Amino acid sequence: MKSPAVAFGEPIPGRWLVVALLWFVACFNFMARLMITTMHGSVMAAIPMSEAQFGLLTAVFLWGYGFLSPWAGFLSDRFSRSRVIAFSMLAWSAVTWLTAYARTFEQLIAMRVAMSLCEASYMPAALALISEYHRGATRALATGLHMSGAVLGCALAGLGGWLAERHSWHYAFSMIGAVGVGYGIVLVLALRDAPREDHRSSEEQPSAALASREPKVGFLRAMKSLLGHLPYLHFLTYVILMGTVGLVVNSWMPTYVMEHFHMAQGAAGLAAAAYQNVPGLLGLFVGGAWADRWSRSSPRGYVYVTVVGLLLAVPGILFASQSPIFALAMVGLMLYGFGVEFGDATQMPIICQIVDSRYRATAYGTMNFVQQITGGFAVYATGLLRDLRIETSSILLGAAGVQVLGSGMLLLLKPRKRVR
Repeated sequence: MKSPAVAFGEPIPGRWLVVALLWFVACFNFMARLMITTMHGSVMAAIPMSEAQFGLLTAVFLWGYGFLSPWAGFLSDRFSRSRVIAFSMLAWSAVTWLTAYARTFEQLIAMRVAMSLCEASYMPAALALISEYHRGATRALATGLHMSGAVLGCALAGLGGWLAERHSWHYAFSMIGAVGVGYGIVLVLALRDAPREDHRSSEEQPSAALASREPKVGFLRAMKSLLGHLPYLHFLTYVILMGTVGLVVNSWMPTYVMEHFHMAQGAAGLAAAAYQNVPGLLGLFVGGAWADRWSRSSPRGYVYVTVVGLLLAVPGILFASQSPIFALAMVGLMLYGFGVEFGDATQMPIICQIVDSRYRATAYGTMNFVQQITGGFAVYATGLLRDLRIETSSILLGAAGVQVLGSGMLLLLKPRKRVR
């Protein structure tokens, strides 16, 4: 699966083709997981449930995704990243297809759990693979380009509500699932692992002699290395805070727009997704390129760019959740989407600065674990608060405060250039 070793920083043939292939996978990944949040009215009409139960559909996905993420990340550190990616997509696409046949709340919950388990392997493996193909000054830009597929997938998830109004909520799941299975076959044929890195010329790796004496990657050894490293624990704290904000906004903003501005389900879902995620594409490109440039002169460049983006996003949440004027609220949502995506472009580059290079995918998977578990509780708690007649705008106002706190926590992180 792997070609001969190449020197650190030497351009690797096909590195941008890999980003292009994975861009479509990221798009399908987020479209499949978020479509149901834009089908609030259609799903609840077909399968009666409370607001808390509807929130639970997202929460159980996040919990399942989170619990499996450390193991899923370890799989792609231990085995072929390209094969983990391909088979993960085939599995979650098949589950998406099967979701169309759910007829009870219990069946729908089961499909959401199954989807979470199948999707957990993708993102750690994909970002680790990209970081191996892009070892020089293009790492954040390549990561940002890849994550733009995820952002577009979030935007296209709004089509779920539109299709549910014109056909049925089952139709969107069956269509996206079938297309995903077809593309998964393409990945099996086209995607390959990165060439090995020449340890003797790398700034991030030990000598070849030392590397030959290192034990094989093991899950317990990886977790001991990560959880015993203070900068990584600090990074996880930041991730918990920002994951709570992001998941609450993504999961409940379509419903908030529908209710607050008295819009149809389809229009509200498309508006909430498009106004946030289309500017997010620009945020990924700007944040990724800017972070790569800043990191050449300062190892904290990735951190600084992330904090700037997060602070830009705070007034965006305030405008989106407090304005009675639709246009102003959407401007706020655009500002939030643009700023918050700086962080998606820099997450894996920051991880590469602070953890052992053998455990990058495991580190990202563990990050997913804490982010999705805590975020899942936040999404479910939002549903409970809505059942208690707490205004969604008040909940989003609290999320803005949490985002300010998360920005401050990240500033305390001091990444190092060399970790081994």
